[in-house]
Amino acid sequence: MRELPSRREEAWRWADLRLAERLRAVPAPANDALPDLDSLALVRPAARAVLAGGHAIESAGRPTHPAPDRSIAPHPLADIAAAEALAGLVVDVGEGEDGGLLECVHLGTSGAAHSVLRVELAAGARLTLVETIADAEADHWSNIRLDARLGEGAELVRILRIETVHGLASTRAHVALARAARLAEVSMIASPAAVRAETHVRLEGEGAEAVVNGVLLASGSAALDVVTRLQHEVPHTVSRQLWRLVAAGMGQASIAGGVAVARHAQKTDAAQSLRGLLLNRTAAVNLKPELEIFADDVACAHGCAVGEIDPLQRFYLESRGLPRPEARALLMQAFAAEALHALADPELSQPLADRLAGHLGALA
Repeated sequence: MRELPSRREEAWRWADLRLAERLRAVPAPANDALPDLDSLALVRPAARAVLAGGHAIESAGRPTHPAPDRSIAPHPLADIAAAEALAGLVVDVGEGEDGGLLECVHLGTSGAAHSVLRVELAAGARLTLVETIADAEADHWSNIRLDARLGEGAELVRILRIETVHGLASTRAHVALARAARLAEVSMIASPAAVRAETHVRLEGEGAEAVVNGVLLASGSAALDVVTRLQHEVPHTVSRQLWRLVAAGMGQASIAGGVAVARHAQKTDAAQSLRGLLLNRTAAVNLKPELEIFADDVACAHGCAVGEIDPLQRFYLESRGLPRPEARALLMQAFAAEALHALADPELSQPLADRLAGHLGALA
């Protein structure tokens, strides 16, 4: 049996995997009661696939138990997902085709559930993928692996929503970009539970571009842990990362944002912005920007900061008649909404902004 990582390892020091240890040998039952799935939809109508407790309930695409991409480096949780998944999904979009919008819902019921997604976009293809991880108010471990490969000039827009209340949600996405391919990813993680979310991107073709943005909203006693790794392998590639973290109560929000530039990847253009907002002194925000640069003709920048709501800004809004909770919520929205700008389509960005506003209003 594959070993789970330990907090003694630097890469896992902010992750809370206690439920994985406890539930790993407890399979999720196939007949648990399900919540209203329509309430989880971001955009309607849309093609939808639903995996509840690791079992396929609805299917759009090709339901299967996909073989993992063997060219990808080993990963402790992703390898467990590949070995123990009961169901999964393969999405193939042919050359020059538009795959439209696909919503994939991962619903944690109880016990441990694993699933694997494979996305293959041929040259010039396009797909919008909305992944939602939620739960049915029971302790669970939902462990998801996504392997995606984008052909020349292909584009993948990925929205990751994690809105769990109980349990542990872990996800590892690996995306390989060919020449002139583009990835636009936005994550919204709002939870009082435990989350480990990773995005690994390999820019393998000249002209490739990756935008990986996100918002973390930690409440209660949450342990939200995000890792990004954007690897520039060839010259003339572009990456952007912008993350906004908000922590309240006893919650902890953490991100390790990585950029790696290979020796021959000249003319790389990479930028990273990590900022945290503390709503209570009992909460915690951890920011860890990482740049590994082995080329000498690059433009790489990063910045990080942690602070509290500016009392002068709050006073200004209150003096204009806004109650304190509304003033706090408005300032938090202004802080976090910048991460959604990677979504050019208002039919995607507006529903996500509405859900973000609801979560922030609850924290205010």
